[in-house]
Amino acid sequence: MDLTWRPLTLADVPALTRLYAAAEEVDRTGEHFSEEDLREELEGPNIDLARATTGAWDGDRLVGYGLIRRRDAADPVHMIRLQSIVHPDHRDDVLGGHLAEWFSRTSREVHERTFPDAPLELHYGLHENERWIAGVLAGAGYRHGRTMVTMRVGLADLPPQPPLPDGFEAVPFGFEHDRAVLDARNDTFADHWGSTTYELAAWRHLVTGSKDFRPDLSFLVVDGEKVLAFVLCHFYESESAATGIRELHATWVGTREVLRGRGVASGLLGHTLRAAKAAGFDRSALNVDVDNAHRALGVYERCGYRVDDEWHVYVLSDPRG
Repeated sequence: MDLTWRPLTLADVPALTRLYAAAEEVDRTGEHFSEEDLREELEGPNIDLARATTGAWDGDRLVGYGLIRRRDAADPVHMIRLQSIVHPDHRDDVLGGHLAEWFSRTSREVHERTFPDAPLELHYGLHENERWIAGVLAGAGYRHGRTMVTMRVGLADLPPQPPLPDGFEAVPFGFEHDRAVLDARNDTFADHWGSTTYELAAWRHLVTGSKDFRPDLSFLVVDGEKVLAFVLCHFYESESAATGIRELHATWVGTREVLRGRGVASGLLGHTLRAAKAAGFDRSALNVDVDNAHRALGVYERCGYRVDDEWHVYVLSDPRG
């Protein structure tokens, strides 16, 4: 069957929403997106719709798409992020090969416009159930680079939470702290695999300016104007509408090196979970690298989180388009 390929526009958001829903019926990743969710994503400052997206159309039906997201820094490697969804009825070698070739060629074009002097890697994150695209990537030379896990804890029977150590206080997030939190995030995650710094525009679009951000359930440890630790949370209405579960995502959890190993992270996260329970949430979720250098899994387990499912990152170094 002949497909028509062209870049996406914001007018394609309804078709993209239907595509995600059709894929989720088979893949069961647990992710549910509304039109508002996808529109917000496509409007991000690191996405060039005209030059870094593509959609496969069967008549007036969108049956596949690809997206390339540049990073804010290449320190020292430009780790471009890729994503795609293909309708279950169209998952064949021809479409998979087209996507793999487009990712390689177009990522290099994006790279040459942004960080041409840096090495390039392509990073694709996928749920453990997304086996078809995993096979496409492996066939195109990608290697498995990392395993991430989603951890969850129920709040109805929340276990006793570790307190903050004496002398530390949980301060509610305020937008007067926004730049200081960004600085703390960039410092805390500087040595994390696959991480790079955020610029302010991307940070505010994806994190503190997102429609899903819950500043009332996000907390900090501060010292004067400096943020030493943070838990930033989001609530996704579309997920709740699909599942009937009010789940608060602890999207960013971090502690500066000077406080690590003193119970600050688990104490601040415990404070957040108690606040989430009081606000009527059913459970909390977070994502973490299983090989996290700061032993974050142990921190989260002390708060009652348990591994629920896996995500995998596939990497291709120096693709040639």
